[in-house]
Amino acid sequence: MTENPVPPPPREIPAGWYPDPEGTPQSRYWDGDSWTEQVGPLLPQAQAPSAPTISAAFVPVTHDASGNPVSDRSRLAAALLCFFVGVLGVHRFYVGKVGTGVLQLVTFGGLGIWALIDLILILVGTFRDKQDRVLLNW
Repeated sequence: MTENPVPPPPREIPAGWYPDPEGTPQSRYWDGDSWTEQVGPLLPQAQAPSAPTISAAFVPVTHDASGNPVSDRSRLAAALLCFFVGVLGVHRFYVGKVGTGVLQLVTFGGLGIWALIDLILILVGTFRDKQDRVLLNW
């Protein structure tokens, strides 16, 4: 037969100001044996980090990671234009690059190779508009 081990004695809590055990947002003084009637100042409430909302995911980005401004043109629109009519250079007209848009129009998107490269650049997020701003916002 094994004997029940003796539980350790309770730890003594030092006297001092602690959060009110009744749950009110104030402090109360513990004298080492019991709670006193002395109440202290209001304690700051701990703010739990709020979960991001779904609408926060759709807020347009105004600057890239380097701090440079981002284009106001839609990356999705440019990608769709490039995919469907890229050989005509329509996506380049959309971002304001009229000169290279005309070149793509007369060369049929560099026989499709130039349009394919543009599509990859748009999807990766490195395609730039006429003002040399990156298209990041979908």
